[in-house]
Amino acid sequence: MSQKQEILVTAEGYLELENELNDLKINKRPEVIKALKEARALGDLSENADYDAARDEQAKLEGRIKELEYKLENAQIISNNNKDVISVGSTVTISYVDDNEKEEYKIVGSLEADPFNNKISNESPIGAAVIGKKVNDIVTVETPNGSFDVKIESIA
Repeated sequence: MSQKQEILVTAEGYLELENELNDLKINKRPEVIKALKEARALGDLSENADYDAARDEQAKLEGRIKELEYKLENAQIISNNNKDVISVGSTVTISYVDDNEKEEYKIVGSLEADPFNNKISNESPIGAAVIGKKVNDIVTVETPNGSFDVKIESIA
């Protein structure tokens, strides 16, 4: 038996997953079924590229639906009520000790990570280093390229 993996998500991330799943089921699935019907109507299925493409699209769609259903079924929604300690769901401002440059990150589960929008995973080097820390703590972040220190400026 495979062990179920607990997936950490914020309420916002859970809603995004639900919306994507609903869109796939309500909008995309009927489109793919229609494309399959149209391709079948063209005749010989053994040499029908449109039919093959529609089948491939259907397989990808159904795979994504199953993946989303699994993630939603195993999701643990994180509610961050404690603003004193950093946890998943916290928005944290840090400053790099070496150059005093400040950055703001939202700590999210790995499923929601989006570094381009300053959403970092709790499993990332910075995320893992700051989890459980408080304002004014200085922590060492270990990365494959070396380590550096950051100071926790604020938690929201």
